[in-house]
Amino acid sequence: MEAFWSFARRMLRYRSLVVAGFAFAFVSAGGLGIGIVAIKPVLDIVLGDTDTGAKGLPEIARELNTDSLLAGWIPGGLIDALPPGPFTAVVIILGALGVLAILGALANFLHQYYALSVVHRTVANVRREAFSTVIHLPLKEVVAQGSGDAISRIVNDTSQLAQGLNAMLSKTVAQVTKGAAAFIAAFVLNWQLTLAALIVAPLLYTVIRKLGKRIRRAARRALESQAGLYHAATEALQGLRVVKVHTAERYEQGRFHKINKEFLRQQLRVRTARAIASPLVEVLAIFAVGSLTLAAVWLILEGRLEKSEFLLTISALGVAGASLKPVTGLVNDIQQSAAAADRLDRLLSADREPGHGAHLPKLARHARAIAFDDVVFTYPGATTPALDGIDLTIAHGQTVAFVGPNGSGKTTLLALVPRLFDPERGRVLIDGADIAEYAVRSVRRQIGVVTQETVVFRGTIRDNIAYGSSGVTEDRIRDAAKRAGADGFIEKLPGAYDAVCGEQGLTLSGGQRQRLAIARAVLRDPAILILDEATSMIDAESEGRITAAINEFARGRTCLVVAHRLSTVLGADSIVVMDAGRVIDQGTHDELLGRCEIYRQLATRQLVPASA
Repeated sequence: MEAFWSFARRMLRYRSLVVAGFAFAFVSAGGLGIGIVAIKPVLDIVLGDTDTGAKGLPEIARELNTDSLLAGWIPGGLIDALPPGPFTAVVIILGALGVLAILGALANFLHQYYALSVVHRTVANVRREAFSTVIHLPLKEVVAQGSGDAISRIVNDTSQLAQGLNAMLSKTVAQVTKGAAAFIAAFVLNWQLTLAALIVAPLLYTVIRKLGKRIRRAARRALESQAGLYHAATEALQGLRVVKVHTAERYEQGRFHKINKEFLRQQLRVRTARAIASPLVEVLAIFAVGSLTLAAVWLILEGRLEKSEFLLTISALGVAGASLKPVTGLVNDIQQSAAAADRLDRLLSADREPGHGAHLPKLARHARAIAFDDVVFTYPGATTPALDGIDLTIAHGQTVAFVGPNGSGKTTLLALVPRLFDPERGRVLIDGADIAEYAVRSVRRQIGVVTQETVVFRGTIRDNIAYGSSGVTEDRIRDAAKRAGADGFIEKLPGAYDAVCGEQGLTLSGGQRQRLAIARAVLRDPAILILDEATSMIDAESEGRITAAINEFARGRTCLVVAHRLSTVLGADSIVVMDAGRVIDQGTHDELLGRCEIYRQLATRQLVPASA
């Protein structure tokens, strides 16, 4: 519960709204308490207790002024001005109660209005902070945990937290204040009966507390299972083409069904605890009211208790009980949201990606060399390192191709340059400076990356090309598209640069998506260009034109290429051969053919000729 109360304290940022909400809750509850007490004179008149049936407002007021909590507070002039007659008294009292009810309803509306404003504003801030945290998490952790869990925390857990905060600030406050007002009214009417009713309170508290703990534990497991549902559904839908081509619908359905069953099991555990709470409280309350009624009947028969006093005290206690009864469910809601608060707290307290501190210096634009100094890196859960003792230096302005069998570490090595991963051991140096000691934004701003798996965001073609590059002109966007060979197909789209890309760019072909990604990289004017099989989705004819454009653009820049076509390898200044996370050899195409067996096999079996 500590995490939940930590989030609850965030609502104090809106102190004025919180205070207003509480004030109107007390006004609404106060009206209820006053109304209960004010009914007594009416009952006295109707029931005729102690000859009060013949009395009007002046007589009732004089009695209150001499023998009640209001003793001495009512001015004599006001008492004399009250209209006489019992019927007139009833009309005036009921009319006043009607006005009080309207004011109470208005106060209740304003309480809910301000309370919900605080809850929604607070949760919106938590949601924004959660998304910001996920965006800034180290990629290594996101890869290990999966995106489904992060999405679940941002969307589902914040909604669950909102339910708990709403239950606490809006619903619980309203019910507790009304219950307290009714209880105070009962205490004013007959304090002996009211104190006797409190005997059951400790037992009710114990029941609610025990069940609340059980609900919180089950809810936490349910949220974890729900995160698995997000992960499975996201994977299947994002890779729906692969699922259908491989006829894996049954497999994905079975995988989802298994996770869904576990989620259902945890939800049913929450259901059991929530379902038993209310009946238990009701049974205890019934026994308590029954015992009080027996005691009161005996006192009435003995002539020691007035009928109107008994009826109103029992009614007030009934109103208090009715107001406090929903609190059991509300406490359960709070306990259930506490599990979501725990998960959100762990997310928000996670270490963010290093390199975002304001105190870190900015890295100057690359001008000399990139060096890997004894670099070692292992993916989470892996038993062997993906990179094992890499030592490599690349001069500024060189185009270096990286080749090797699948899993040899090519992509992982290049991912260290923009600090998508940080090495466990060793350093990545740009112009002799360890990039781990510099602001990561200053490193990434001078790097352009195009990968085989192109990401296109929902938005216009213009927005996708300008992604990450603020303040660019229309001319620069169009120039980047031309240099990437993308202007031809863009102009044919309805709306051209204003055409909207579908989700994940599914309205575009693979080659068109890659041209957009290349244009995006060109627009950044990077000092370092990383191409990870950037032309793999483009036909050979288009590749020749785009490769020529990239080669022209790469002049004066350091270009690191994961190659799959022989033409790319032949055009490189140097070729790095990798295997099992290590650099096996480095040289030109002819040099490596003569001395490197792995490269000979790659050149003959895996590297695709340009005409393919």
